[in-house]
This record gives sequence, C-alpha cells and structure tokens, in this order.
Amino acid sequence: MTGFAEFTLTSWVTSLLLLWSIFLLDLWFGDPVYRFHPIRLIGSLLGYLERWLFARGWNGYKGGILLGLLLLGIVLGCYFILQKLFGSLHSVLSWSLDVFLGYSLLALRDLEIHGLRVWQATADGNLMKAREEVSQLVGRDVELLDLAGCNRATLESLSENLSDGVVSPLVWLTLGGIPGMLAFKVISTMDSMVGYRNERYLHFGWFGARVDDLMNWMPARLAWLLLSISAWILPGYDARMAWLIGLSQHQDMPGPNAGWGQAASAGALRVRLVGKKWKNGRLQHNAWLGHPDDSTEVSANFIPRIICLNRYATLLLLVILSLLIAIFN
Repeated sequence: MTGFAEFTLTSWVTSLLLLWSIFLLDLWFGDPVYRFHPIRLIGSLLGYLERWLFARGWNGYKGGILLGLLLLGIVLGCYFILQKLFGSLHSVLSWSLDVFLGYSLLALRDLEIHGLRVWQATADGNLMKAREEVSQLVGRDVELLDLAGCNRATLESLSENLSDGVVSPLVWLTLGGIPGMLAFKVISTMDSMVGYRNERYLHFGWFGARVDDLMNWMPARLAWLLLSISAWILPGYDARMAWLIGLSQHQDMPGPNAGWGQAASAGALRVRLVGKKWKNGRLQHNAWLGHPDDSTEVSANFIPRIICLNRYATLLLLVILSLLIAIFN
C-alpha cells in the first residue's frame, strides 16, 4: 500500500514541508490562544521550578543553571515521549505533532495583529486605547506616551521581535528541528521571566539571559541583513540607511542583539526610534536610533509599512532556509 499509509518522503522534502506548513499556518490563523499553549505550559513549569529552587536556597548562579537544565530536560523529554507515542500510531501523526508545535512557537502573525490594533487606535486618535494595546507589546511604562510615542513603541517592538519571535525560531528549527526550536523557546522564556538585573534575578537569571544572547546572536544580525535586502527590493524604503544605521547604531541599545533590527528599521523607514524609555517610573534608556535629520513624529501609517517589511524579510529568510535544506540534506 502506498501514499498516506506509508508517508515515506525523503528527509529534505519533509523538512521543507514542515518549514512552510508552520509558516503558512501562522500566517493564516495566528498564534492559537488556549490554556495548554506550549509557551504557557513552559512558563507555568518555569514558575513552579523557580519557587521549588528558591525554597531550597538555590537562588544564585547554580540555581539558574539548574533551572535551565531541568526545563530543557523536561520539555524535550515530554516532546520525545509524545513523538514516540504518536509515531507508534502513524508517521503522519508524529509529523502533524511537529507541525502543530512549530506553528505554536512562531509569532509573526501575532506580532502583526498586535501592531494593527495599535495602528487602528492611533489612526482613530484614541490615545487611551493605543496605550492599552501598546502595553501588550512592550514592558515599559506607557502612561507618558502620546500617539506618536505609541507608534514608535510599536515599530520598535515589531522590529526587535522579528529576530526573537520569527528569525530565531525558524533558524533553530532548520538547525535542530522541532527540538531545536523548543530549546530556543525554553531559553527565550527563561530570559523573559527571570532574565532581569534586579535583586531577585541578578544571579539566578544570568544563565537564561546569557544563553538567550548566544542563541539570538546570529539571528539578530541576520535580521539586519534581511531587513536591508528587503528595503532594497521593496519600493518606498531606504536600503542604504537600513544597512548603515543598523551597522553603526545597534550598539546604542542595551544587550548585544536588540539594536540590530530596531536600528535597521529606523533607517529603512527614515524615522527616529526609541528615545526616552521609562520602566517602573525610572528612565531606562535615553538614546535615539536613526538619522538625526529624520523625524520622531511617527504617524500610524508607518505600522503597516513595518509589517510589510517584516513579512518580506521573513519570506526572504524562508527562501534562504529552503535552499540550505535542499543543498545540505
């Protein structure tokens, strides 16, 4: 018997099908919202392990490393058990599990939806609604943002998260399959939950933050290249400034990776981004990205433009990854 019953496509074809199925499902349906979403489960497990480790005095560097090892071991262990179980029933089921998990771990459409909600609010002049929607994208204080500030914050979040939420997951999917993608999301969740430089997490969160920096190092720079090339292909963007601003100003942002996408987007759109950022009532950042002659008064119309640029950069990445899969598998 052939066809569905055997499902014996070559490895590179199944890898391509997996890659594009994940992207298309995310594009069509967005991030699924339900109680047992993989990221929610990882976050809940992290919270439990954090409390368990702190209760036993493991609240320093060693505790943070142990947290990472336990999280990775449990999450990947559960994945391999499910794969074994589904595979024993039918190979199509194990492949479908991979598609569903990968789709759940990609965030392109979710970012676009959040960005469009801010766009609608600021286009309507509804400052309160705009601040409410921006608060879903950023962790800073939004009470002082005007409409232009809400638009800037949205551009900053969409450009930074192109790397964290799209490029990195797809790169690690290509390098390590679903286990690689899961491992990245575990580390990324650690960074977002405990990777803070405060009294509680300064040492405990060090491991997650540093490994997250390492896993995002190449994808962040790849995002800069993809944005620059996309700005060159698409009309109405400045590819030269995307390249130059990304190269020269990325270091103005804290951390080794966050500035690449933001600076490239500022150059491509010919706007100035970031400026003063307040968090918990404290001035956290006070530097502008972009050419000094460009405006800080960012209109709502720039949000659909960054969405278009991000989507084109993602398509370009998918083509590159597809070629690599076909060549090296």
